[in-house]
Amino acid sequence: MEQIPVHQVEPVNRCELCTAKCCGYITQSIDTPRSIHDFDVLLWQIAHQGVNVFKDSNGWYLLSTTPCEFLLEDNRCGIYHQRPMICREHDNDSCELEVPIDEGCELYFETYQELDEFCRKRYKSWDKRFAKKKSRK
Repeated sequence: MEQIPVHQVEPVNRCELCTAKCCGYITQSIDTPRSIHDFDVLLWQIAHQGVNVFKDSNGWYLLSTTPCEFLLEDNRCGIYHQRPMICREHDNDSCELEVPIDEGCELYFETYQELDEFCRKRYKSWDKRFAKKKSRK
């Protein structure tokens, strides 16, 4: 039985093996969530399809899984010479072919349930956020 050669991912061939993972989402840095309210807002955001939340060594981020509209079928850029500066500055030193974004983070939440479970462990009073405030008369 013939063995299929395994391609080693190395800096020199990363672009040849590219599957354009980094062109399939956008990230937006967010303030570090510090309160129950902050995490409740994150729950609302992650309840939307295609929205994930992660924390890495640089901070907290929202990740929206939406591919670039200029990504061609062969995973090349359709506006290469006019691409935005962030694309021009991107290098392949931290290519996701080696370490996918969800594995390279300290925390990664893909679903509402995952984040809710984290919040329940972090805040013993998590469910009390639903209690109605008593009105003062």
